[in-house]
This record gives sequence, structure tokens and C-alpha cells, in this order.
Amino acid sequence: MPTHTSRPRSRPSRRPQRRSWPNTPLDAAQRAFDLLVCPPAPLAFDGRGFTGLPDRILPLDALKKLLIDDATPRSVRDAVWRELVVRARRDGPAWVIAAVGIAMPGLRRTAGRLGRGWPGDSSDRDSELLTGFVDRLRSIDLRDTRIVGKLLDAGARAVKAAREREAASDAIRVRSIWSMPPQQPWDHPDWVLTRAVAQAVIDPDEYLLIAATRLDQVALATVADKLGISVALAAAWRRKAERRLAAAIRAGELDWVPLVPLMQGSPDPHAFDGLPVDHARDGSAPVVAEPVHGGGS
Repeated sequence: MPTHTSRPRSRPSRRPQRRSWPNTPLDAAQRAFDLLVCPPAPLAFDGRGFTGLPDRILPLDALKKLLIDDATPRSVRDAVWRELVVRARRDGPAWVIAAVGIAMPGLRRTAGRLGRGWPGDSSDRDSELLTGFVDRLRSIDLRDTRIVGKLLDAGARAVKAAREREAASDAIRVRSIWSMPPQQPWDHPDWVLTRAVAQAVIDPDEYLLIAATRLDQVALATVADKLGISVALAAAWRRKAERRLAAAIRAGELDWVPLVPLMQGSPDPHAFDGLPVDHARDGSAPVVAEPVHGGGS
């Protein structure tokens, strides 16, 4: 009886999945460090000649474990960190990443401690922390002790300085979004006068009289001549119009009067452009007088 040999089932080949690049500064720095120490050519530290270290070439991840071990004397840590700073200054970005990666446990503790009260995105805080740490690599005095502690302190100072700059700025951070309330009718004097004309509180001549003398600082005599009336009559018109205007504002009669299409039929605010300005006035006269309900002009 013939026998059939079964073919072994072929297993589908699995392609290694690419890990997406981290989107936070500390995680990105950790990933860069991990890539530095992975085969086939990991970055390594020569431990020979350093008292307290194994007498061999050490992978950086192994060196990191030794440096954070409580059993490692501080003098050994300082000696290794002096060498790491020298390498970062001399040998370029790979050793800057190495220094950051080896200090990562301390950087994360510092970030967590500074997270309380940070007003913005934690990524901004971590960026400031890393910037302060790396900047200090270039300038720290290698004769000092507690090298890595002072590098971490520099990162913390950078975060605190950024927080102070944020507090001193005019920006207001909110946790939610809402609509801005409509603008009040007293936001701009021209708009107040336009609404007052639309509501028949003042007439177009009174609009131009107030706008020219109060806002544009044109002499009252010049405006009176333009309107063909005496100075005394112009002053009386203006005074009565301002009283009616004050009363209307206080009574809310001008609230929420739409400006469009009212502006199309409003008096021309530039009707008195080119007229001489009254320099004798100090410009401090109010647009409205006391809130007295006035009669017609």
C-alpha cells in the first residue's frame, strides 16, 4: 500500500515590526540610547584604569547599572562622569546621547518632581530639562564633585526658569473652550455714536458734532461754522446730545444694536477731516456728561 509523505506546513514569515519613534523628549532620548548600545556595534566604555569598575570594556547599559547601584562609591561615579563629560565634549553627539541615557533615571525623577504646578504640556517641561542638562555638559567644572547631580540641577533650573517666564507672560491657560461674549456697545466711541443714531438718541448733526470735537479734537468754532450755527448754539446742541447719550447708555438702550447694516446709513465720521485741530484743549474732556435725562435738541 503506497504511503504518502506529508509536506511540512510552511510557516508564514514574520517581518519585524517597526517601532514608531517616541513622541516625548525623555522617551525619545531613551530610544536613542538603546540604539547606541544594541548589536552589532554597541557603544562601550573602557573600564580599565578606573578603580571600582570591572577591568574590561563595558557596554553602556552595563555601566549605567553600575553607576546607579547604591554600592558604587561616589568617588567612582564622579570619576566615570568626568570621563563621560570629556567624551561628550570631544567625541560628539553619540556621547552626548550616552550621557543623557546613563542619567535617565535621575532625569525622570527630576521631571516627576517638577511636574507639580507645571502649566503646560509635560513635553515642554522635559525639553527644558534636557536642554539645561546638555548645556551644562559643555560648561561644568570637572574639578567639582557630584558631577551628575549638578548636571541634573542645571536641568531643574532650566525648568524653573521656563515656569517663571510662563508665569510672567500675559497668556492665560484654560482647561476648556467657550465662546467669547458679544462685544459691549461701549467698546469703541464711533460704534456708540453709530448705535445712538440708529436708535434716534442723537441725530446725524449731533453725531458729527460730538465725533469732531470730542474724538478728533477739532475746535468747536470750526465745527459750528461748518454746520452754519453759532458757537453757543453748537455748545448747547452738544451738551444736550451728550446728556441724552449718557442716559441711553445707562438705560441699556444701545445694548446689542447691530452695526451692520447700520454703518451703511451712518454719518460719515471723516466729514471734518482736514479741519484744524483745537490744540488749546487737552483732550481729556469726556465723551459723555453726567447721566441726566435730557429733552430734544
